[in-house]
Amino acid sequence: MKQSNGIKICGLILSAGFSGRMGKFKTLLTYQGKSFIQNIVLKLNSVCDNIIIVTGYKASEVEENVRQLNPYPKINFVWNSEFEKGMFSSLQAGLKAVEKCEWVLYHFVDQPGLPQNFYTDFTKQIDSKFNWIQPAAYNQKGHPILIHKSLFDLIANTPARNSLREISKNPGVKKKFWKCEFKGILQDIDTRDDLNYLQ
Repeated sequence: MKQSNGIKICGLILSAGFSGRMGKFKTLLTYQGKSFIQNIVLKLNSVCDNIIIVTGYKASEVEENVRQLNPYPKINFVWNSEFEKGMFSSLQAGLKAVEKCEWVLYHFVDQPGLPQNFYTDFTKQIDSKFNWIQPAAYNQKGHPILIHKSLFDLIANTPARNSLREISKNPGVKKKFWKCEFKGILQDIDTRDDLNYLQ
């Protein structure tokens, strides 16, 4: 169920990297009968007005895999020609494609295990006093992150060699940390051991 208070949210999924540490392309790995990216798209579709997927490596395979979804959500694929520069460049590429949305739900492709109720509860944390909303559990900050449009230009105009962590130190960033019990917000599927633990 999407936001009933008129707030428009765009899901932004990064799926551009090589998955070098894993040795396999993470985007298309399987979790509960679907690829990682399919799992995330279907969950985001329930709370987002549209979804942007930033691709790079194996872009055509990613698009083909996502288009198999039925029903097929409203998706815009954005190819980051500079994906080798890292995740921040992909975030910048994705934000350039955002239209008519107040918030972006910024999501990594290696978090397919978060339950549907996480997204429902997380988007309810939106508060006009903040422009950065991040979940936290067990005294650790996690992902995904809700980013308000007031930060889009700041991110876009920062050199691609930087990181979102550097952005977070800017005095214009007003953070809200939502304390929750979802362990999945701390998960990074970077190695085969991580994958085995997830499955």
